[in-house]
Amino acid sequence: MTSRSLLKYLCGPSGVTGYTLGITVRKKSTYLYVFLIGLFITLLVFPVDGSHWVNMNVIIQQLHLRGHQVSVVRSTDSWYIKESSPFYSSITLDMESGFDEDFLTAFIAELLDIQRGGDVSKKASEMQKKQSKLIEGLFENKELIQSIKDAEYDLVLTDPTTPTGAILAQYLKLPLVFNVRWTSQGEGHFSIAPSPLSYVPMVGTELSDKMSFFERLLNVLIFGFAEYQIAQYLLPHYENLIEKYFGPDKDYFSMFQADLWLMRVDFVFEFPRPTMPNVIYMGGFQCKPAKPLPQHLEDFVQSSGEHGVILMSLGTLIGELPPELAEGIAAAFAKLPQKVIWRYKGDRPGTLGNNTLLVDWMPQSDLLGHPKIKLFVAHGGTNGVQEAIYHGVPILGLPLVFDQHDNLFRIKERGAGKVIDVFTMNEDIFFQGIMEVLTDPSYRMNMQRLSRLHRDQPIKPLDNALFWIEFVMRHKGAAHLRTESYKLPWYSYHSVDVILFLAAVVLVILEIKWQLM
Repeated sequence: MTSRSLLKYLCGPSGVTGYTLGITVRKKSTYLYVFLIGLFITLLVFPVDGSHWVNMNVIIQQLHLRGHQVSVVRSTDSWYIKESSPFYSSITLDMESGFDEDFLTAFIAELLDIQRGGDVSKKASEMQKKQSKLIEGLFENKELIQSIKDAEYDLVLTDPTTPTGAILAQYLKLPLVFNVRWTSQGEGHFSIAPSPLSYVPMVGTELSDKMSFFERLLNVLIFGFAEYQIAQYLLPHYENLIEKYFGPDKDYFSMFQADLWLMRVDFVFEFPRPTMPNVIYMGGFQCKPAKPLPQHLEDFVQSSGEHGVILMSLGTLIGELPPELAEGIAAAFAKLPQKVIWRYKGDRPGTLGNNTLLVDWMPQSDLLGHPKIKLFVAHGGTNGVQEAIYHGVPILGLPLVFDQHDNLFRIKERGAGKVIDVFTMNEDIFFQGIMEVLTDPSYRMNMQRLSRLHRDQPIKPLDNALFWIEFVMRHKGAAHLRTESYKLPWYSYHSVDVILFLAAVVLVILEIKWQLM
């Protein structure tokens, strides 16, 4: 009997789509499931919930279509990550991740408050504390860890925005692949590639790769402050844990030595900067040609006539706005001849015009690919920005939190969009911003130029990512592409010791020469 036949015999024709392994699972059931995993699963995926899962799920589905068996680790408080799926089996941890919808909603609220002088450091530290407890609880669940070891996975695929998947991969001694834009320490490149602060801007500075002296000074100061925050609010939560399970020779940063970094950007979007051989760029990998719209949306779009349609969405985490801000936005939309599709879950604004359709959800990429879409009003999340580039739709940006300011700054620098400060915006400012992007043809022309550059590649970003994942699987890692520079102390990495030695030699020679005169 083949292994697939055995699976059907044991589980029926539907096979296994999900199961739970935690402290409440019975011993006999655990043995059965572990046995089944060992037969079929080859990839262990440790994702991050929310919009990051949308990206990861695209890769998982394609891996499944290529015949690979995927197991996804999720928590009991998972928000987007479903327990049952035709594309993966699930391992549900009988513990909370601390990254659930309620926490993220509160975290976003505090991030918005920081724009008015608040402090989000304690909330970020709280999240790291929960992640540390999750990792320790996972390692202490000997039955679960043994079942994962018995499954004999080929590699771990994870999003290093939280360190859990990376630390688990190092504990299991498995090849590690990152699906990455951010690590828990900041922007991904700063953890793997040389990042000269003279032309590589720090996140949050809204600087380009062309900096004046004072901009470079600001960049260095922001870097120093970021390092302080890492030391103060991140590392203390993991130091004891890593020493306990890995020994004194390992530190937190050594956990992030992945075989492959699949970066969710490209250099159509990102400023030029140094990189490394194990960094693969797959910006816009989730983008694809638009599919036909649902009939009610198609009818609404076609009713716009020659004026076209404006699309507005503030992403998965921002469903509603303060009432006065929503009223101003609705009033500005009502003045336009264009039709508007606005993803909004708050109370219906009293100033909403007949030209505006409020929706809880919309097929964003399919709408952006429709020829009648004239403008995308967006918060600047990476997914939305990449989709706008792919379809060539100019952006009016309303950045709120996280990387959104920097993402939209890059679009602004390329002349493909305009950015408005949402915290000082009123109806007139918003209306004028819309009119500027609609009436100035340079915005659309520049965005369509970016779209042509993005699409002009010898291989699609998703296919390239899948090739390299399979490359790591075939070769049991990619150690030949990894640098060992993380082992160097900072003064050796920057050759400070060499510079000081050479300076000392020069001083000695000058001193000898002076005495001989």
